[in-house]
Amino acid sequence: MFLIGAVSLVALLTIAPQQPAADDPAPAVRRLAATARLAAEEYRVGVSDGRVTAPAEVEEARLFLAEARRSAALLPRSEGRPAIAAIDSILALVAEVAPADSLDARVERLALNLSRHLGVSLDETPEAAPSIARGAVVYRNNCASCHGGLGRGDGPMAAGLTPRPADLTAATLRTTSPLDYYHRITIGVAGTAMPAYETRLSAADRWAAAVYATLLRLPAAQGEVPPALQSFATTAHMSDSAALAALGIRGEPGAADLARLAAVRAWQGSAAGSTDAVFRTVRAQLDSAFDLVRHGNGPAASAKAFDAYMTFEQVERSVRARNAGLADKLEAAFAALRTRAAGGATTAELGQIRSELAAQLENAERVVGDPLSPINLFFQSFVLMLREGLEAILIVGALLTFLTRTGASHRRRDIHIGVGAALGASLLTAAVLETVFQVTPGRREAIEGLTMMVATVVLFYVSYWLLSKMEVVKWNSFVKSKVQDAVTSGSSLALASAAFLAVYREGFETVLFYKALFVSGGAGATVMPVVSGIVAGLAILVVVYFAINRFGVRLPLKPFFGITSAFLYYMAFVFAGKGIAELQEGGLVPTTILSWAPRVPSLGIYPTLESLSAQAVLIVLFVAALVWTFVIEPRRLRVTSVMVPDAAAPLPLSAGTSRELLRSLDRMETDLAELRSEVERMRSQIVTPRPSSSPAPPPRS
Repeated sequence: MFLIGAVSLVALLTIAPQQPAADDPAPAVRRLAATARLAAEEYRVGVSDGRVTAPAEVEEARLFLAEARRSAALLPRSEGRPAIAAIDSILALVAEVAPADSLDARVERLALNLSRHLGVSLDETPEAAPSIARGAVVYRNNCASCHGGLGRGDGPMAAGLTPRPADLTAATLRTTSPLDYYHRITIGVAGTAMPAYETRLSAADRWAAAVYATLLRLPAAQGEVPPALQSFATTAHMSDSAALAALGIRGEPGAADLARLAAVRAWQGSAAGSTDAVFRTVRAQLDSAFDLVRHGNGPAASAKAFDAYMTFEQVERSVRARNAGLADKLEAAFAALRTRAAGGATTAELGQIRSELAAQLENAERVVGDPLSPINLFFQSFVLMLREGLEAILIVGALLTFLTRTGASHRRRDIHIGVGAALGASLLTAAVLETVFQVTPGRREAIEGLTMMVATVVLFYVSYWLLSKMEVVKWNSFVKSKVQDAVTSGSSLALASAAFLAVYREGFETVLFYKALFVSGGAGATVMPVVSGIVAGLAILVVVYFAINRFGVRLPLKPFFGITSAFLYYMAFVFAGKGIAELQEGGLVPTTILSWAPRVPSLGIYPTLESLSAQAVLIVLFVAALVWTFVIEPRRLRVTSVMVPDAAAPLPLSAGTSRELLRSLDRMETDLAELRSEVERMRSQIVTPRPSSSPAPPPRS
């Protein structure tokens, strides 16, 4: 046993770094605290009532304290000497077989003093739960040969080891937390053949292996995870016993209780939240790496950059699946940072590497972490279909109504022909647009970005157009002018063309907007929410159509146009930000990071100069449109009516009399149009007699 402990200690001395850690004492402080706490745990197992009940455990405690003493020697002298003295006093308590509580208190006081004096966080617990899939890979490659594939301590190498590897499925490990596993993986287990993986595995891989190891003794996960236990920063410090107590389970847990515990241990959080946490961690690690370079500690900076890259590896496959070129650029940038940080790069070179990494990480986070929620996609899809469909119904219905009022109801067929042709052209447009996306996969980001920018322009135009037609009089005037021109021309093609253009515009907008919506939703579960929104919108449209045609229901145009204008502007604002983001991913637009800017993907807001500039232009245009529509144009019309009066002096009329007079004039105009149409119809029915070629008979006398 003593020989094994000595060999293990020599291995720890060989693997761990030998240079003083004056520049960055954090690794030495964390290693000291971890080994001292493990010593306290082993000592508690080995003593009882002032007697040594497990000499091997007490010996392991001594070996861990010896390693903690060595780590204390790497600290700055002002802190290292008191720490060494404190560890010697703890060793004296071990020799005296002091109560375990006394040892725990002394160890915690030592760790907290070092943490407070040197400003070091003792446990770097990740925000996001480590990947269990990655943990399985790390365990299989580094642990299974000794602990066995199922963790029972029966791996191929176990038979030749003394003591044998621990059985990770044992119920006695319920007092162990994922953090305890992490510490053991990091610094090894004194007195056994388990080495330290501090320099062999990244922190992310060690955490992943630790979480995977905690699941080996538990059944398959079942049940819901309470919100209070969905934070890995909380559960990482909790033993199985503590987690069971938090679940309200007392006494010996049954199979169902352990399944609920497994659900807590296996909780990975939402994909979006997990991805967001990964990128935050990567950026924090990169900031630490650049700080270390600035203080002249190149080797430590290179190691921290490697940790950042290993953290990025958790999302690298997802990035590569969406944009392989971007993943390659990020790998090259991480490699450049590791190499140049250790090789004495200039400040300008490091600044360029930092800017490139910041821009590429922003693009990567958009690729994998910014899909719209299913509810958001459904709502946008529903409102789009409802708005476009209602506007088409209003236009076609108005065209048919004015045909009837002008006595040209026999030409309804021309309207129907135009509507049918517009629907067919809309479907053809959708097929062409999708074909463009399929035949240009290499420039997909650029095509998607251009599509979203075109959608932004059209959305803004349509929102302003609807805003300008909010008044019923303006809407009636718009529709009346279209049908009046077509009817007066007498051409069937003119009337069908008017219907075609009115409906095809709606169809083209619908195709463009839905393609942009699919693009903004990202890959994955986008289709179902969008299609559900389309179906729900169509169902409402059918009800509205029958209500208008069967029961004469009149839609409130002003609220309809006002609400849909605001919604379309919101979509234009979102598409502007996401469209610029797509163009940045495609390399057509540069990425200039603004560290102070917020990041709100649901609104298309990203911390880049280019996307925020595009959205600022939209805000200015929106304000200008409001001012023009509600302030300048009404005032201009009033001024015009004063400066250019009618030939006859206006009569002083009350508001009610003016409205009645206007309605009478509208009715007179309609009656005149009907009379004109009737005259044209009667003229077309008059047959002019043709002159006879034979001479007329002579008159009778």
